[in-house]
Amino acid sequence: MNDMTIATTISLTDLEEAINYWRIQRPATGEECALSPEVNALADVYAVMIIEHSHAVDPGTLGKEPLQLIDAWRKARARV
Repeated sequence: MNDMTIATTISLTDLEEAINYWRIQRPATGEECALSPEVNALADVYAVMIIEHSHAVDPGTLGKEPLQLIDAWRKARARV
């Protein structure tokens, strides 16, 4: 898992859970079942991780929107 520690990474599993959280909050819409902007932003990160065979990603490499979405998911998860 490179030089990153677990505390400073976002795992593939965490990202999958965040995507599922946002899929519930903002379901796909229309006949084409278009992803919400939130899910789409996280799906882009997920796709890169899959292509690169990454098990975790350094948050410093992500854009502002995915980081905010993951942070919101973590806060919601902590409330449960």
